[in-house]
Amino acid sequence: MTRLVVVGGDAAGMSGASQARRRRGPDALEIVAFERGHFTSYSACGIPYWIGGVVEDRDELIARAPETFRDDYAIDVHLRHEVVGIDPVGRTLRVRDLEAGGERDEPYDELLVATGAVPYRPDLPGIDGAGIHGVQTLDDGQRVLDDLASGCSQAVVVGAGYIGLEMAEAMVQRGIHVHLVDRGTYPMKLALDADMGAMVAREVEALGVQLHLGTSVLGFDLDADGRVESVATEDGDLHATVVILGIGNAPNVALARDAGLEVGAAGGMVTDRRMHTPTDGVWAAGDCAEVFHRVSRRSMAIALGTIANKQGRVAGINLGGGYATFPGVVGTSVTKVCGTEVARTGLGAEEACDVGFEVVTETVRSTTRAGYYPGAKELTMKVVAEKRTGRLLGAQIVGEEGAAKRIDVFATALWNEMTVDDLLNVDLSYAPPFSPVWDPVLIAARKSWQAVEDDLRVNP
Repeated sequence: MTRLVVVGGDAAGMSGASQARRRRGPDALEIVAFERGHFTSYSACGIPYWIGGVVEDRDELIARAPETFRDDYAIDVHLRHEVVGIDPVGRTLRVRDLEAGGERDEPYDELLVATGAVPYRPDLPGIDGAGIHGVQTLDDGQRVLDDLASGCSQAVVVGAGYIGLEMAEAMVQRGIHVHLVDRGTYPMKLALDADMGAMVAREVEALGVQLHLGTSVLGFDLDADGRVESVATEDGDLHATVVILGIGNAPNVALARDAGLEVGAAGGMVTDRRMHTPTDGVWAAGDCAEVFHRVSRRSMAIALGTIANKQGRVAGINLGGGYATFPGVVGTSVTKVCGTEVARTGLGAEEACDVGFEVVTETVRSTTRAGYYPGAKELTMKVVAEKRTGRLLGAQIVGEEGAAKRIDVFATALWNEMTVDDLLNVDLSYAPPFSPVWDPVLIAARKSWQAVEDDLRVNP
């Protein structure tokens, strides 16, 4: 019997294990999964909403419990077991039991590495103090809630990216005053262009969050018990008994590196389109693996549950004897800060120039519904297109309720390498409760194509 071992019990790992099981019965394929945490198959993206009280019960974030995998899928899940070593030559793993103690060797015929990502922890004085949290797993979220339960009136969030903004909102919803510190000059610098990021900054300040932009954290001051009591920044010291690190994450590839498995320039494990690594019998999927960006044509590390589940599915189909490939991403993501929705796909203007495109950009302001229809909300939409050809390269949206999911139209157009002229003629739906007669997507495409034509007249 073939023995498949999965390292990591969340999205990619358990999607892969489930797909493999659907294709091969328990008499043909033994599946064992090791997870160092307390949970399997949960929504890490939902953690800020659980901490903020929007989701009341932690268990609502769990899609499938270990018992479900054992009883319904014949997948032997071992919680609180950490894989600490891989021997790809002997095809064995070194596994540590975090509850009972001790280590043992486990054999494998096929190995799926799905170790996820780890939050960045900058090498600063006091970084290991109590009360300083990364937020990546349900266990991380529980530790934050335990700290907040002991009393917290002021928190510092370091980093104004997706996690930082979502956690700042969660703190505000709990009645906690928040300082948000980021060395960038505007929020979501890695996702948005400056003009769109400035809009987000205004909305964050309207929420009551005190922004410290263009400011670096210098260290963390601890009390006699080793708990954080303030954050030292270039703006001065900020009092806090809870600190959230929202400065991004990195693929968790320490185990892979130690085993001599190939890690790429973007920091993730290298795989082919079937999610197989260059090492025989070893596969990788999820946040620990690199992805191919279909617009920039470069490998990237992107930590998203959507990608992890898709990659895990592809790996599982192949491990089960089928055939599937993962074709890459266009970099689509979405979030919200209270009533403000933020979305992006493809490349920003600066990103596009960095990979060699010459671009035109257009920004339009419109509404989510017909302007006369009750409940119409404002939105701003920015489009990046290639000069001369008009090829769509990216889009960004900042607006109120009903704005952000329009990014999916742009993502579909990007996936199919459409021009803004192509997009202008797409037959989108219309009724006053849902959009103006010219949907903002079509307005942005029309103006972008006009910009391309104007540039061609000036530079034939």
